[in-house]
Amino acid sequence: MAQPDGGAASAPAFVGRERELAAVGDALRSAPAVVLIEGEAGIGKTALVRECLLAPPVRDLRSLTAVCPPLTEPFPLGPLVEALHRRHVHDLELSPLAGALRPLFPEWADQLPPAPEPLDDPRATRHRLYRAMVELVTATGVDVLVIEDAHWADAATLEFLVMLCAAADRTVSVVITCRSAEMPDTSPLTWLTTRAAAHTASLRLTLEPLTVDETSRLVASIFSTTDVSAEFVTFLHQRTEGVPLALEESVSLLRDRGDIVRRGGEWSRRALDELRVPPTVRDSVLERVRRLSPSARRVLEAAAVLADPADEATLARVGELSDDDAGAGLAQLLSAGLVREAEPGRFVCRHVLAARAVEEAVPVSERRRRHHHAAHALQQSTSPPVGRLSRHFREAGDVEQWSRHAEAAAELALASGDDRAAVVVLLDLLTSAEHPQQRFAHLARLLGEAATWGAAALGELADEVAATLRAALDGTDPSASGRGELRLLLGRLLLQLGDFDAGSEQIEAAAADLDERPELAARAMISLAYPRGHEWPLRRHQGWLEQASRLTPRVPAEDRVWLAVDRASVLLMMGDDTGWQAAAEMGDGAATLFERRQVARGRMNAGHAAIGWGRDSEGYDRLDAAIELLGTTGYRRLVNSALLTRAHLEWHRGSWDGLAERVTRLAEAEDTLPEALLEARTVLAFLDLATGRRTAAEETLRDVLDRAERHGLVDMLVEPAAALGRVRLADGDADGAVEVTDVAASTIDRKNMWVWGADLLPVHVDALIRSGRTEHAAELVERFGAGVPGTDAPAPEAALRACGALLAEARGAFDEAVDGFAGAARTWAALPRPYAELLTDERRGAAMLRAGRDADALSLLGEAQQRLTALGARWDADRVARLLRERGVEVSRAWHGGRRGYGDELSPREREVCDLVARGLTNRQVAEALFLSPRTVDRHLGAAMRKLGVTSRTALAVAVTDVTDETDENIG
Repeated sequence: MAQPDGGAASAPAFVGRERELAAVGDALRSAPAVVLIEGEAGIGKTALVRECLLAPPVRDLRSLTAVCPPLTEPFPLGPLVEALHRRHVHDLELSPLAGALRPLFPEWADQLPPAPEPLDDPRATRHRLYRAMVELVTATGVDVLVIEDAHWADAATLEFLVMLCAAADRTVSVVITCRSAEMPDTSPLTWLTTRAAAHTASLRLTLEPLTVDETSRLVASIFSTTDVSAEFVTFLHQRTEGVPLALEESVSLLRDRGDIVRRGGEWSRRALDELRVPPTVRDSVLERVRRLSPSARRVLEAAAVLADPADEATLARVGELSDDDAGAGLAQLLSAGLVREAEPGRFVCRHVLAARAVEEAVPVSERRRRHHHAAHALQQSTSPPVGRLSRHFREAGDVEQWSRHAEAAAELALASGDDRAAVVVLLDLLTSAEHPQQRFAHLARLLGEAATWGAAALGELADEVAATLRAALDGTDPSASGRGELRLLLGRLLLQLGDFDAGSEQIEAAAADLDERPELAARAMISLAYPRGHEWPLRRHQGWLEQASRLTPRVPAEDRVWLAVDRASVLLMMGDDTGWQAAAEMGDGAATLFERRQVARGRMNAGHAAIGWGRDSEGYDRLDAAIELLGTTGYRRLVNSALLTRAHLEWHRGSWDGLAERVTRLAEAEDTLPEALLEARTVLAFLDLATGRRTAAEETLRDVLDRAERHGLVDMLVEPAAALGRVRLADGDADGAVEVTDVAASTIDRKNMWVWGADLLPVHVDALIRSGRTEHAAELVERFGAGVPGTDAPAPEAALRACGALLAEARGAFDEAVDGFAGAARTWAALPRPYAELLTDERRGAAMLRAGRDADALSLLGEAQQRLTALGARWDADRVARLLRERGVEVSRAWHGGRRGYGDELSPREREVCDLVARGLTNRQVAEALFLSPRTVDRHLGAAMRKLGVTSRTALAVAVTDVTDETDENIG
């Protein structure tokens, strides 16, 4: 469950400017220096100066900061006067020249020398004044003079800076920040670093926006965590374009509005597609707009309304300008850096948030007119962009045209596999305008079709979709089939949202209304045939499957592929081995894009079913075929799901190296389907548990189990329940193990879905026996044996042997138990599933001990302990090691607390990360090079910086080089 967080945010870290920070620091240590820092508003110029002045050894220097405000008529030397007037000058050694400062500092009348004789030449007067100001600044003992926002400086201040920087005997360093786009070409600021005195160190920097990786680090620092979803970071970076101020203010605004939530153990966002403009950013943008000419303002408004690159003629048309005025305005905007040429002859606003601020500031009536012009201009293009036309007609208030183009945009999104975009477009259309009932019902049906492909991936939008479908049902649509279609869509949506009872009720009602639409009636019936929920027995699901099958001859030929796919999937879920033949046949004759997508979905479902059956090789083949076919259909979302199911198989196969990173990367994708996300979290929890991170594993497993129970997902229920049951048994809590596995076991029993009992039932039976309910356990195992498929179901067959061995052990038949466990272990080994094999060998060894076969037992347990250690299952290896030590066997101590500790030395992985960072790679590039997630790279980098005692990437590079040199010397 996603929960908003009310805690206070941390101050954002200083990220992405390590190289610039080092360069400015080096320049200031080579005093006197002239440093010019350029960049757009909010890019971090002031933050860079502040960090530099606080960093050693620059922090030991005395600094004075003068800020140039955006005044219409600035006072000559005003910024310097404001910065200096609070200083005391009575103890300064000033020459008579300082008397020229009396007009600027009347409050120092009793401390300054007498005013000098007036001069006839104004230039000489200014020169004397500047010399006096230089003397004053020097006399105050200032080491660094900082001039902020020098693009707003008055002419006198700029001339003073030129004189100061050119002085041969100067000891003061000067740091200047400015927006280069707002400076005239003739500004003396650009001369400072090229015409400074010969003995002066000079540096000119232009700050660029943060990268996606740097954005991730900045956002993570605000929440004092590394757990920020990649999707959230990408969303922020795309809309703020990496401008630090825009990032910080946007995160603050989202947090204040409750739009940032904790979901799945990491910070993410609610279902937002747009980002509101933070007030600070809006004020900064509009302050610049007010200083533009009327024609430039009109062109900027047109560019903001259009949002995408447009040629000069289109900008003129939307801005209602002549060609000459539009050209002049565009030239001013390009010079000011408010627009850029995105491609030859096509222009766009420089920043997304700036464009939003400009558009929102246009009066409503005028803004509608601009959007109307934009829509009609786009309609003249060769391939009118329906998505943009939908937006422009929406903002223009033309509901008819908006509806037409929104529907086309939604269909295009669905065809490209972007269901969520289709839902957003249609939901906005349905909830933001009044429609005739017939059109409302039509649009609601389109919305339902789009939503039911991946309801939970819609987040909070799913509830709005359900409410809209209910509103359509409450309308006056007279046709039974129309009502039935809406009920079917609502029911399928509710099923995916976890409300099985309400969903099945709607679908059953829909089936009765859809006699004239056999393809929809069959879809309703097949939805009810899927063995979901807890209360329905298998025969009820089978009844709906039979009804759907009888309808097949009436279903149009183009719809029979999905019906065949769902029929095969249902049979496999039920444990009916005829489903494998049905799955093998369902790809025949798939010609259209829709049919190929359905076949790919069927292959993916078969790959998932193979996990329960234990047909692992076939599972890999089905999933690989699905991934290959999906790659040709453009339906990327299901590729992600197929890859996560494949990762689930890799867990069982024991291919754990790098598995956590791969699963994390796949799970972080924005469009990961809800069931695929549950599968991902299950695998990650298994890895945590096996490696000894019990607390984290149990937390995740409980959450996954709760969600699977609420959604009635039997196949997703059993493995988390089994893992939690093993934890309880390891703690000696048999009753707790029964409790945590009972819902899943009862559901399997009630629905005869024994094929899904491989992981669960041995744990549940063990718990029943240990809690004194052996008779109950025996009855359950008997039903399990009768329900296991007759052919090629290795996983439930192995589990059945293990359950029989547990019962034999309970009645004292230890040799029989040993044989039963041995048979189960051989089956697991043949798949192969080494983890299941070794856990079974652990039970087999314990049974041998009880049978008095100590030598054989200790040999088997010793081998199992070593193999568990090699696999990475440290929690289990430690448990077996304790048993061996109790029997007097020497077992080397395993490393605890995660991977082997290296003390203050870098681990091999930390060294790899540092070496790549030292070569200039970003965290994301390092992640790609090492096949890690960016979050893992962050952790390794943070640990390395702590061990080396450094705080910047530059210092890290130096430290790593030193460490490498020392290592080489030691080796030599």
